[in-house]
Amino acid sequence: METTGATKITVETIVHAPVEKVWKYWSLPEHIKKWCAASDDWHAPKAENDLTVGGKFSTRMEAKDGSFGFDFGGVYDDVKTNELIEYTMGDGRKVEIHFTANGNETKVVETFDAESTHSVEMQQGGWQAILNNFKNYTETN
Repeated sequence: METTGATKITVETIVHAPVEKVWKYWSLPEHIKKWCAASDDWHAPKAENDLTVGGKFSTRMEAKDGSFGFDFGGVYDDVKTNELIEYTMGDGRKVEIHFTANGNETKVVETFDAESTHSVEMQQGGWQAILNNFKNYTETN
C-alpha cells in the first residue's frame, strides 16, 4: 500500500454505461463542469482539459455561495484511451485512474497519494463523493 512513503487511497465505482461514454464524460470540460463536486453546495464553474501525455488540466471547484474555492489541476503522465489516465497534481502527488469495460458497464478505479492536511477517511470520502456524482451524472445523461 505504500510507495515512496506516500499513503495511497483508492475509490471505485461501476458506471452502468459503455466505456466510450464514460471516457467522454470523464474527459470533456462541458461534462466535467456538471459532475466535479463532492456535494450539492459546491460546483465546478470552469474546466480545461488537454488529455494528452504532457497535457495540462485545471478545474475550478468552489462553494456555490462563493465562500471558498480552489483550482484542482495537474499534468498527464500517461493516457491510454478508454483504459488509463495517470497524472501528477500541482503539489506533486500522483493519481492513477483505470477504466475497465464490461459490456454496458465500466469499472472506474481511482488511486491517489494522500495529502497530510486532512485525514485519509476525509480524503477518501471526498473523492468517493465526486466519483459517485460522476456515476450518477453519466448514467442519467
